[in-house]
Amino acid sequence: MKRFVLCLLVSFVILADFGPAWAQPLTEDRMLVAQAEQPRRRTLFDLLFGEEPAPAPQVRQTPPRQQAAPAPAAALPPPKPAIDKAEDATRLAVFGDSLAIDLAKALERFYAEDPNLIVVGQGVSSSGFVRDDYFDWNAALAEQLAADSFDLAVVIIGINDNQALNTGGQSYEPLSEGWTSAYQARLNRFLEQLRAARKPVIWMGMPPMSRSQYSAAISQISALHRLAAFSGGAEYLDIFDRFADEEGKYTSHGPDVNGQNARMRKDDGIHFSAAGSDKLAFYISQSMRSFYRGGRVSVAVVDPLQGTDAATLLRPPFQGLGQIRLLEVAGTVMPLGRAPKRAGELLTAGAPISAPATFPLEKLFEAPVGRVDAFGVGVSPQSEAEPLNSAR
Repeated sequence: MKRFVLCLLVSFVILADFGPAWAQPLTEDRMLVAQAEQPRRRTLFDLLFGEEPAPAPQVRQTPPRQQAAPAPAAALPPPKPAIDKAEDATRLAVFGDSLAIDLAKALERFYAEDPNLIVVGQGVSSSGFVRDDYFDWNAALAEQLAADSFDLAVVIIGINDNQALNTGGQSYEPLSEGWTSAYQARLNRFLEQLRAARKPVIWMGMPPMSRSQYSAAISQISALHRLAAFSGGAEYLDIFDRFADEEGKYTSHGPDVNGQNARMRKDDGIHFSAAGSDKLAFYISQSMRSFYRGGRVSVAVVDPLQGTDAATLLRPPFQGLGQIRLLEVAGTVMPLGRAPKRAGELLTAGAPISAPATFPLEKLFEAPVGRVDAFGVGVSPQSEAEPLNSAR
């Protein structure tokens, strides 16, 4: 009898376990509820003594989420208010190749708040003084002068001139004798037009380039620019050392206008970056102080020796405003070989007093052989003595 009761209880337990599973296929809703609830498995202890109360569900207390502050949106600084340029503002024209295009943009940034100066970009990519069949700079300058389109001129050109030059039906290799002669003639013609029109000019030199062979050629071309600028009355601005390293070689980085190390050149090793162009604009602004004074341009050449005893001295030709500044600093030049006349001698003199012989100025250019300023063509003392001996 006990075994029968025990078997009956076991049967009830088995039926209780499989009952919910048989009830699930009746309806889809009930099946979903059964799967969601997942009832606890009943045991023999539950049948004999009743089910234990289900434990209270544990409520997880989640800490309140802290709302993160919205990240500030990236934005460019507000643009500076545009300043209206004056109607009679000075017009600064920038002539040259692709270097002039970047420089004109830098000068626009530099003088953005100056209402008395307007930058006129006149740069032409791939141009130069060699390929006048592609772009003739002398003809273009003549048109601009005829239209009176600018007051000041900045010239930076030359990176495309290391190529053969064709003129008069002949072709000359770069930097050969015929090439140099024809190239200088075109430079001189360009500067003569500017000087005849009384337009102040700042001629920019070339910086070092990344490729050594190309940099050497550009340096020779820049030397021709220097000679032409000196003879043509332009202000030559040498920038080679300002964009070179301590050894005088190419470097892509250097101090910017604020003294911070920045990238000065682009990846091609030729053109200037934005920081490098801004540095050029700063140097140009320093050179322009000689003839641009906030809205008006002064091109009159003042002779500081006028009205003095040194006014008749033999002086080299005008070679830019740098010479005038040097004379202004040095003051009046007094010849060493001329002694000033005494007032007492002038009152008591009965006859014209013969002035002592002055030192001939030509002797200043006749340096003896071996002196530092002889430049290999000095005068030998023996050659001067030979005519005297032959006269005897």
